[in-house]
Amino acid sequence: MPDVNVEQLEKNRVKLTFTLTTQDIRPYLEEAATRLSQASAIPGFRPGKASYEIVRQRLGDMKILEEALESIVRSQYVQALLTQNLETVGSPKIDVEKLAPGNDLVFTAEVSRMPRVLDLADYASLSITQKSCEVEDKELDLALRDLQRMQTKEVRASEGTQVGKTDKVVVAMEIKKDGVAIEGGSSPNHAIYLTEDYYIPGFKEQLIGLKEGEQKSFTLPFPKEHVQKMLAGKDAEFCLTLKELFHLEIPALDDAFAATVGMKDLAALRETIRKNLEQEKREEETARQERELLELIATKSRFEDIPDLLLNEEINKMVAELQRSVESQGLEFETYLANLKRTLAQLKLDFTPQALMRVKVALILRAVADKEAITLDEKQVDEELDRIAQHYQDKEAKEQIYAPAYRSYIEQAIKNRKTIERLTSCVKRS
Repeated sequence: MPDVNVEQLEKNRVKLTFTLTTQDIRPYLEEAATRLSQASAIPGFRPGKASYEIVRQRLGDMKILEEALESIVRSQYVQALLTQNLETVGSPKIDVEKLAPGNDLVFTAEVSRMPRVLDLADYASLSITQKSCEVEDKELDLALRDLQRMQTKEVRASEGTQVGKTDKVVVAMEIKKDGVAIEGGSSPNHAIYLTEDYYIPGFKEQLIGLKEGEQKSFTLPFPKEHVQKMLAGKDAEFCLTLKELFHLEIPALDDAFAATVGMKDLAALRETIRKNLEQEKREEETARQERELLELIATKSRFEDIPDLLLNEEINKMVAELQRSVESQGLEFETYLANLKRTLAQLKLDFTPQALMRVKVALILRAVADKEAITLDEKQVDEELDRIAQHYQDKEAKEQIYAPAYRSYIEQAIKNRKTIERLTSCVKRS
């Protein structure tokens, strides 16, 4: 039986040293010889039919040993993790220390261990804040205006028409500071709705009275709270050409408008919007409370050392999430970073505290699930997979949904949800 020595290293890493006798590796060598027989032409034998001794004489002991090495390492490593009850993170670093025919095989595997929660906070004694989900009239009015804007028609203005206070314009614009064009300040087709607030006070007023084709230059200060510090509160020169002018036909907010969106009257529309906003706020508040609770538990708990590998994986996951979000809006990720004036390395550094918290929260969920004996209902998992599969017609996509890897992902998601529900039922709210 193979000998496995387990050595605990710093930073929550573990080193396994495997020593296998020639008898231990004999089955692997025979399998390797069969594979080599299938791949190599051995005179007098059909592929795969040559005996171990014939393959050894033909190709040599070292060739068979090298062919068997990967299978030996993989099989023994997995078996050791199960036997030693080790939960690891990432791939192991393998070093072969002794590999010679007729001798013991010795190799090591160094890997990061999944960190444990050393001291789980007493979550039943914690309290979290609870915010009101009441919808204010101004929020309702804003939602109505958004709906009104969606129903607004744009009509191209006739030649020679001047810009009015309720129009939409498209301009070619360049912004300069001290005579030098600022980064991101040029736009060939910049749309502006004069019915809405513009981020630079006084800008809209400069457009009133212009006609298509006319040019205008003026100086205005950027807001003091502008995100770009070099522009915040500073004067900038704006050079623009009015390219297109549209009159906006804005529908009145009345019963007739409500009817166009399937409501009985304006009162019914307002009530429907209010209920929808309340539901959104309740969902947002639930999510906020869950985040506050999990981060509070993580802050008050103690953990083993978090391996750099686990932290880096979470950081890379956050970067990938951001990149997908940016690209889904039609932007290039490199351009986005340039506008932020951050390199990818700086962005990863910025993400580190949040990534560390996300790792700790994941460990908290595992620990609480164990403590509370959270179990899974396989029927619930099946139903969730069926529900997801209903949205796909492609056969290959459905097969991926029912694949073991995706099932495992859904199982963990359901288990996390049940754990969070158990936690939120325990804590106090103030």
